[in-house]
Amino acid sequence: MRIELAGISDIPYILEHDRHLPPMMVRQKIEQQEIYMLRDEEDQVIGWLRYGYFWDNIPFMNMLWIHEEYRGQGMGRSVVTHWEREMYAKGFRLVMTSSLSNEQAQHFYRQLGYMDAGSLLLQNEPMEIIFTKTLNAIINFNEEKL
Repeated sequence: MRIELAGISDIPYILEHDRHLPPMMVRQKIEQQEIYMLRDEEDQVIGWLRYGYFWDNIPFMNMLWIHEEYRGQGMGRSVVTHWEREMYAKGFRLVMTSSLSNEQAQHFYRQLGYMDAGSLLLQNEPMEIIFTKTLNAIINFNEEKL
């Protein structure tokens, strides 16, 4: 698996698969280098990670998606670790993400060291669990082969 920043050529894929991102923001997120694409050996997209900023100053992972047939192989863990290293290198020491209370992703994030930090209740939606993780220098050691 290869992790790389999304490029202009990824716009059609992102528009088709990431239904949570308004089309007008796709190019902006790519230009701001806030989308990572995961590709297999044949250069096929197998997932992506998209982030933004909570309160404009805390990196917030908005979307992590791995295609079903590639799940359970450590790719999600690898891309999150990659993102955490990038955020640490940019000087951030805290990152955030969230998951709906009815999604399995909440367990994945806890396994990666994310801590429950609160929740959000929107009308007619399951509870959104907010997670935080403090980054430390250990993530810079032993860069794993991806």
